[in-house]
Amino acid sequence: MNSSQEQKANKENLKCSQNQRTILSTLSMNDFEIVRQIGKGKYGYVYLAIYKASGYVVALKILLKQELQHEKLLKQLKREVEIQGNLDHPNILKLYGHFQDDNRIVMILEFAQYGTLYDFLKRSQRITEGRSARYIAQIVRALQFIHQKHIIHRDIKPENLLVGRNGEIKLADFGWATYAPDLSSTPLTTVCGTLDYLAPEMVRRLPYNENVDVWALGILCYELLVGVPPFEAIGFHETCRRIVSDNVNIPDHVSSEARNFILMVLQKIPFCRPSLEDILNHPWIRMHNSMTTPPSSSKPRVNNNSNNRRTFNNTLSEIRYNTF
Repeated sequence: MNSSQEQKANKENLKCSQNQRTILSTLSMNDFEIVRQIGKGKYGYVYLAIYKASGYVVALKILLKQELQHEKLLKQLKREVEIQGNLDHPNILKLYGHFQDDNRIVMILEFAQYGTLYDFLKRSQRITEGRSARYIAQIVRALQFIHQKHIIHRDIKPENLLVGRNGEIKLADFGWATYAPDLSSTPLTTVCGTLDYLAPEMVRRLPYNENVDVWALGILCYELLVGVPPFEAIGFHETCRRIVSDNVNIPDHVSSEARNFILMVLQKIPFCRPSLEDILNHPWIRMHNSMTTPPSSSKPRVNNNSNNRRTFNNTLSEIRYNTF
């Protein structure tokens, strides 16, 4: 499925309700009290805000139309809004709605109190196996939910995972997500996402399916435990070569159970990768998720340093939340 086919499929299958659109069309920036800026990106800013009518705390992702038009990203944004606005799951960041004026498009998002997993990872160097396994399990449940709806995220990475008020993971930023109800007749071929997380079949420009999300989950697990992606290299072509050809080199500090999990997930051949259900049933995941969730005092503390990671293409994912 090429980009135009994906856009058509999303347009036909994921529409916001007319009632919701009518309500949102009456909103403006005057309905919100801006508290402070919590994020900045190439196309706009993210603000912590309060909805005046109810006192509800939200995050406003404000995108500049001129920048989006110049990069030809308005259709991509529309797809993102249509997909994320129709998802309701405890491990998916909620998009409450959106509105626009002459210069800006504003997305009204759930506020994730503890910022991005990327910020936490950069501060901590790496994350403990127990916490990593719990995060992975929550992401898997979010993926089960969207895959059942024939949605593929295509850009799972620490920058797109937020931590909520209770320490729970929230899958966010659906800028590269697509709706793919019939991959047998219209396979996906668009290369998109973040370079270090691209699956081998996408790098080789072969047709792919939801298994690219499973591959990204394995890359994420490795990065959480080691601190860097497994195939990171200097230069685009060398990174691509390593993704397609190299074996995974896992440091000695990683336990045998976690090592087995990573190798199980990072299979170069897509149909050899485990199902999401198999991932949840892996001994390493089950061992750490059978324990009691740690108290709030163990929630991550993150800093304000949010480094840019290489992206394969122009993407709305470049707006990241900073912490505060």
